[in-house]
Amino acid sequence: MDSSSLKGLLDEYADLERQLAEPEVHADQGRARKLGRRHAELTPVVNAIGELESAREDLAAAKELAGEDPGFAAEAEEIGARIPALEAKLTELLLPRDPYDGSDVVMEIKSGEGGEESALFAGDLLRMYLRYAERHGWKAEVLDSVDSDLGGYKDATVSIKAKGSDPDGVWARLKFEGGVHRVQRVPATESQGRIHTSAAGVLIYPEPEDVEVEIDPNDLRIDVFRSSGPGGQSVNTTDSAVRITHLPTGIVVSCQNEKSQIQNRARALQVLQARLQAIAEEEAAAKASDARRSQVRTVDRSERIRTYNFAENRIADHRVNYKAYNLDQVLDGDLDGVLEALLTADREERLSEHAG
Repeated sequence: MDSSSLKGLLDEYADLERQLAEPEVHADQGRARKLGRRHAELTPVVNAIGELESAREDLAAAKELAGEDPGFAAEAEEIGARIPALEAKLTELLLPRDPYDGSDVVMEIKSGEGGEESALFAGDLLRMYLRYAERHGWKAEVLDSVDSDLGGYKDATVSIKAKGSDPDGVWARLKFEGGVHRVQRVPATESQGRIHTSAAGVLIYPEPEDVEVEIDPNDLRIDVFRSSGPGGQSVNTTDSAVRITHLPTGIVVSCQNEKSQIQNRARALQVLQARLQAIAEEEAAAKASDARRSQVRTVDRSERIRTYNFAENRIADHRVNYKAYNLDQVLDGDLDGVLEALLTADREERLSEHAG
C-alpha cells in the first residue's frame, strides 16, 4: 500500500477517535458499536505503521551516527534485520478483510443420511457450538428446533451473538463451519456393535446489522401455531409460534422460543433477512467468478468437510488436512485447534494471492 493510502487510514483512525470521544455518539448504540468495531480493526494497523516508521527512523539515525562512531554499525544492522518482519506484519494486516468478520451469525444444523443416528449427531453438533459460544462469552439462543424421537434434532436454528465491538466476531471464527459433517461411531440403536457412518449439515451466515435486502410483504406467507416441547407436547396454550414462508425462494423459517407471537415474528424475519442476504451474495459472487468457498446445501456424505471418528477419538478436517485425537474435547466446545488451522490456511491463501 502506498504512503497516501496509509495516510488515509491514519486520518480515518484519528477521525474515529474524535467521533468516539463525543458523548452524543454513544446515545446511538448501533452507531457506537459500528465505530468502535472499525476503531478496533484499525488499531493494530496503526500500531504496525508506527512501529515500522519508528524502526526506519532509528535505522537512518544509526547509519548516520555509524559514520562518526563505528559502534552504531551493529545497531544499524540489528534494526535493519527487524524491518522485513515489520513490513510483512503490516502487509498481512492490510489484506482485504471479510466485511462480515465482526458480525453475529445464524446457524442451522440439519440431520441427513442416517435417520435417528444422524439426528443424534446433529444434537451433538448443536451442543458443541453452544459450548464453544459459552467458552467465548457469546450469547447463543436456539430460535427453533424439531426434535427426533430419541432426543436428537432433525433441525435446529441458533443465533450466536458476540458482546462488545471486537473486529473479529462470531463470523470471523465460525465462517468455515458450513458444510457436511460426517460421524463414524456405533449408534445407540445398533445392537451388534458395528460402526456406522452418517452425516449432518451445517449452514451458517452472518446476521446483517442493517437491512440490505428488501422483503416484499406480499412475498410472505405467515402461519402461527402453538409452540411445542420434546415429544411434540404443547408448551403454550396460545398460537405464539410463527412460521414464515418466502414464496419466491421457498425458504421456510420458524421461531417458537420467544415469549410472544410478535417477538417470534420479528426474530423469524431477521433470520429470513440473513438467509436472503447470504443467497444474494452467493449469486453476486458467482456472477463475478469469485472463488469464495460455497457451503454444501445437501447433506450427502460424499460432500463432507469434516469427519468425527469416535472409535479413534479423532477429528479430521479434509479441506486443510487437519487431524487431531481430541474429539471428546472438541465435542465439549474446544474447537480452537481446528478453527485456527482453517484460519491459518485462509490467511496463507490470501497472502499468496496478494503476492501474485
